[in-house]
Amino acid sequence: MIDIVLLYNGAGIEEATITRWLKTVGNQVTEGEVIVEVETVKATIEIEAPANGTLAAIIAPDGATVEVNSVIGTIAS
Repeated sequence: MIDIVLLYNGAGIEEATITRWLKTVGNQVTEGEVIVEVETVKATIEIEAPANGTLAAIIAPDGATVEVNSVIGTIAS
C-alpha cells in the first residue's frame, strides 16, 4: 500500500479541509493525476496520486479537517 499524504509547503499552515475526492475507492489512478482537492486558510490545492494503482481507501472523507503530513488515503499497486 502507498499512502496519500497531505503535504503543503505554505508557511504557517497546519491543517486543511478535504473539499472533495475526485476518485472513489476502487478507481484506477495514475501517478501525477489530481485525485483530491483540499482547502487551507490561504488557498485551494490539488493533491496528486503519488503512484499508479487503485484507490484502496479514503481515510479522510469530504469535509474532514486534517493536519498537514497526515495520511488521507491509500493506493494499492
